[in-house]
Amino acid sequence: MARKVEAHLHALSHYLPEGALPRVLDYLQQYKVHLTITLPRQTVLGDYRHPDDYSGHRISINGNLNPYEFLITLLHELAHLIVFIEYGNRVETHGPEWQSIYARLLKEFMALQIFPGDIMYVLHKSLQRPAATKAGEQALARVLRKYNPPKDGIVLIEELQEGEFFTAEDGKIYKRGPRLRTRYRCKQIDTGKEYLFHGLYEVKRWKMNKS
Repeated sequence: MARKVEAHLHALSHYLPEGALPRVLDYLQQYKVHLTITLPRQTVLGDYRHPDDYSGHRISINGNLNPYEFLITLLHELAHLIVFIEYGNRVETHGPEWQSIYARLLKEFMALQIFPGDIMYVLHKSLQRPAATKAGEQALARVLRKYNPPKDGIVLIEELQEGEFFTAEDGKIYKRGPRLRTRYRCKQIDTGKEYLFHGLYEVKRWKMNKS
């Protein structure tokens, strides 16, 4: 379980685009959200948990996201919160109800003119059917990545050539294989086992020692 750090509401300006904080605080206070900022998680960017006997609405967001990705992820989870309030568990997780509420939140923050033009363009295109996950909206994921701090040697699986070697988060060495729709078949060098990696998965290039 990721170690979590309590997020003081007014410290959120560090994580958000300029101009977004007042409206974000309105939502957090309106719904009495217990917000935490976590250490990086590879499988999720954020999550929402509904109230139980011990706590109220809880949202967690990865603390390593750039401000635009942080805000979009927060809106994604806020949409889940509002869906729970309005529908409980009677609707699909990312069904039409969630898509409608998420689109409404996006439009509200887009009207604040806080997103760069390239992100605005992709968001406009995605509003017809907002994606459930970052990986599901590849164009948005790619444009958001442009605003991340540079990481030495870090590339996406899809940026590697077939046959190139890389190290994954587990520290093991893999060889990139062919593309299968949105994923790539990759072979772990030590065991010969094959695994599927999404094209947007971040890895580090690794060069075989020829000596």
